[in-house]
Amino acid sequence: MNTTSAKLQQLIQNIETIIRGKTQEVRYVVTALLARGHILLEDNPGAGKTVLAKTLAQSIAEAPGDHHTEGGVQFKRIQFTPDLLPMDLIGSHIFDEVKKDFVFKKGPLFTHVLLADEINRASPKVQSALLECMAENQISAGDTTFALDKFFFTIATQNPIEMEGTYPLPAAQLDRFYMKISFGYVTEQVEFDIYSNYQAIGNGKQTVKQVLAYHDVIELQEQAEKVFIHPELIKGIVTLVNSTRHHPDIALGCSTRGGITFIKCLKAWALVNQREYVIEDDIRTLAHPVLHHRMIFRNREASHTALKQLVDQEVNRLAKMGITTKA
Repeated sequence: MNTTSAKLQQLIQNIETIIRGKTQEVRYVVTALLARGHILLEDNPGAGKTVLAKTLAQSIAEAPGDHHTEGGVQFKRIQFTPDLLPMDLIGSHIFDEVKKDFVFKKGPLFTHVLLADEINRASPKVQSALLECMAENQISAGDTTFALDKFFFTIATQNPIEMEGTYPLPAAQLDRFYMKISFGYVTEQVEFDIYSNYQAIGNGKQTVKQVLAYHDVIELQEQAEKVFIHPELIKGIVTLVNSTRHHPDIALGCSTRGGITFIKCLKAWALVNQREYVIEDDIRTLAHPVLHHRMIFRNREASHTALKQLVDQEVNRLAKMGITTKA
């Protein structure tokens, strides 16, 4: 565990040399990666989403047999627009003059770390193409199915301000994202530090250290699956998920898939926080980023209070039981 913990802390610290003042958000992103999931950032332009995704990719040494110019695992960015087509993501068959046959030219989805920028600007058909790849970890082109790399991690973004000309993701598609967070603005002190050192930070982007190997990430994902979660905590999660389906202010509660995802994220979060077991407070910390976007609330006030009330009630009940969370 010590070696595992050291590697994870190195990764987080490495990203924070470029992304300043966002420790919790960086930890959320790493948690989604270790849980073998994907994350959605709802944020304003210029908050550092692209830099975050690129720094994450550059921090991890390239996969065996993979050679490209930027260093680190492969990173691709797709700017989603209304005229984007599924083939622009997946790839297409083109005629090879030498082979006198059609060959498949892979699209940008064939990568390790993908930044899907402003996903809500693309048509539902394009959104579905991406979300299918995220769910199945494979791409279908014609009669052929291509398996994506087991290290395929999507950081998708959507802009909360510019809603004109967008296609908001429906609840069923939002459910495919393990977590949804808002990056937000930094504090004044951190912003002062960024302004004072923007040149050094900019130079740092070009010299990001590789602190993990490709196989380290795969091992960490396997390690996260082995993190212990007490049966009583699992019962508590079942109670919490069910309570979202019967709350008067919640029109659509959390699905079973959402509950399973919650457990996966709790295990990964424990590992990120240098533990081999899940504790009650992890449920409180991760409930909003993992569960909130899966639900539909009847009014704005309920979206701010309903889930928090349910979580507080269940976590307080679990805390009174005095559960020994260690295996």
